[in-house]
Amino acid sequence: MLRGWGSALPPALSQDELWDGFFAGHYSSSRVARRAWERSGVLTRHGVIDPRVEDISTWSTGERMRRFLTEAMPLGKAALTDTLDGAGLAPSEVDQLIVVSCTGYATPGLDHLLARDLGMRADTQRLHIGHMGCYAALPAVATAADAARVRDQRVAVLCAELTSLHLQPATDDVEQMVAHSLFADAATAVAVTPGGPGLEVVRVASRTDANHADLMSWEVTDHGFRMRLSPRVPLVLREHVADCVDELLRSAGLGYDDVAGWAVHPGGPRIIDVVADRLGLEEEDVAPSRAVLAEHGNCSSATVLLILERLTRERDLGRGEHVVALAFGPGLTLYAALLRAS
Repeated sequence: MLRGWGSALPPALSQDELWDGFFAGHYSSSRVARRAWERSGVLTRHGVIDPRVEDISTWSTGERMRRFLTEAMPLGKAALTDTLDGAGLAPSEVDQLIVVSCTGYATPGLDHLLARDLGMRADTQRLHIGHMGCYAALPAVATAADAARVRDQRVAVLCAELTSLHLQPATDDVEQMVAHSLFADAATAVAVTPGGPGLEVVRVASRTDANHADLMSWEVTDHGFRMRLSPRVPLVLREHVADCVDELLRSAGLGYDDVAGWAVHPGGPRIIDVVADRLGLEEEDVAPSRAVLAEHGNCSSATVLLILERLTRERDLGRGEHVVALAFGPGLTLYAALLRAS
């Protein structure tokens, strides 16, 4: 069962103030960049780096990775503490810790250092899932659910993404402008246990379109990680999302009318629009996704957990009702999870 949602956010940054105070100058008042900001659907986001105070666009990757560890540790600790408290678990009761991130690395990593600092047992198992991008929370949760179901383990899952550490030098690359208008920082966590109230993972489905892998990528460069985000991505997702969700629901003997809530990863406003149109969803169905995008931006893998947390908090899901979570990322990859309230 998914239970005990937790999150930790760095300081909030106004989208307009970020543009006026830094990115307008960074992009020499480019009208293209300005349009990306206006169409992003983001009002505020959170960042460990405020570029108005600290321009890291010329930092080396090594400098960024050292800063990642400094910033991610307190955020990860806070999110996991909230989650374990909410689930009624002590750190010593965690059998496995799964940490997801595509924005920073260290060895020993967050999984090792957080387990140590939180007081988890020496025999607590650990798994790090790196560089899968925005969809990584769903295979992580699926792996945790398998461990809970088959091995009776209590698992904590943490997604810690600090995209603000990957501010790139200014160029006329439109894809970079769009990425910088969308992405933000967050740490989100959830506990997955063999029983108790929460959301049960019923089924997981995925699609990877290897023929279009170059449309979305996350490149390691000498100046941090650089996003490639083609405007064609929503069109490719449109080709696959209905088949993937159909398979997910059909395998459980369900139809679209049996879904009480939707958690659609807001890669951007166009992606939400395309998914809603292709699946025949109402605006109410994608309202949580639009709200998270507006309030937090695209926080990579952490985002879908923010949406699921919001759904469980705002909607009175009855026992046996179903939720579908969707997330998309490099590859080009789509993941879908069917969850059932209990």
